[in-house]
Formats: sequence, structure tokens, C-alpha cells
Amino acid sequence: MNRDTKVPQPTLERLATYLRYLNTIADKDDKKTISSADIERATGINAAQFRKDLSYFGEFGRPGIGYDVRELQKHIARILKVDEVQRVVMVGAGNLGLALLGYAALRRHNFHIVAVFDNNPNKIGWRRGDLEIQDIQRLREINESLRARIGILTVPAFAAQEVADRLVEAGVQVILNFAPINVRVPKGVVVRNVCFIQELTVLAYYLSADENQQ
Repeated sequence: MNRDTKVPQPTLERLATYLRYLNTIADKDDKKTISSADIERATGINAAQFRKDLSYFGEFGRPGIGYDVRELQKHIARILKVDEVQRVVMVGAGNLGLALLGYAALRRHNFHIVAVFDNNPNKIGWRRGDLEIQDIQRLREINESLRARIGILTVPAFAAQEVADRLVEAGVQVILNFAPINVRVPKGVVVRNVCFIQELTVLAYYLSADENQQ
């Protein structure tokens, strides 16, 4: 890939979709190769769009044969930098944060939460699995050795900006933000906002008129 070529964010999102599907079929003995038409049927993403997305990163597949499933899986994982373990720090040990700590799929996809922080003295020192909840004041100090570049933010809206600032100061380069507020970050730091209420609100639009009248 030419790093001077800016890859559109929707392309990266679709790559993650392709990888998720490939991960589900990679170990199936009856699925050695796959075609762009197979991808379209499985993901709903147009076959031509799939080929265009891959074209940003070079040539893949063989005419008349298709794509080797494991080879394509490895290529996309490498593009998305999940072919190796990505260390993650999380701030916020509330219900959502603790649920994410117990989410086994994170490790299966090479995202390892290596530290969790909170400012509640009643929570600091608790153990969840092999992790001890640490004081948020120690975030920068602890991450100097952990060198995690991904941060997950699961704190209330009023605390989100301060926590985002702390994550950036600690060396975090990308943030997954579950707080219901947009946070400001310096240029070069990327934030992805996840809002369950927003997603449910959009889905509610698609409810049929008959259901709304019941």
C-alpha cells in the first residue's frame, strides 16, 4: 500500500466486515477459496465495491480461482494491524467497562485490555480476572511501560474530555469513546464514538406504523 494514499474511512469499515466474515469461515475445511460474489452474498456489500476496497492495497486473488480464504484473512488483518496483539487501556470500571473486560472476543481478535483505570476509591484495587483496577492518576505512569496505543473510554459525559486528555498525554493514539459526548483531541489522534441511544434512535425510525400504534 502507498501510505501517501488516503484510504476512505468507509473502506476501512468494510475491511473490518470482510475480516469478521473471513474469521468465521477460515477454519472450515470446505471453504478454501472464496469469490467476490461469495463476499457479496455473505456481507451484503457489492462485489465490485469489495474489489475496489482491496485495490487500495495491491493485487489479491487469482482470475478464475478467487481468493484463498486464509491468505485473504491474513492480508486484511495485516492491513488493519490486527495480525498482532494490540494492547488496550480502558478508563471506567462501571457496568459497561466491566462487561467489556469479560468480553472474550476481544482477545480472540488480538485486542488485549492490559490495564483498567477509575477514579472511584471504592473500586481502585478491585481485581477483575488478572487485572487490578488502577487509580486514574497513575495512567501516564503505568502506560509508560505498557505502551498501549488504544484507549477505551467508558466514563460519564461530564468526565469524558478530561479522561480523553489524560489518554492522549499517556501516549494513546486512538480512542473508542462510549461516553455520550464528542471529545476534542489533537491532530493525529483518532476517536470513534459509540452511542447505543443514537443507534437505537435510528433503528426506531424503521419500526412499522402498525407496530407504533399497538
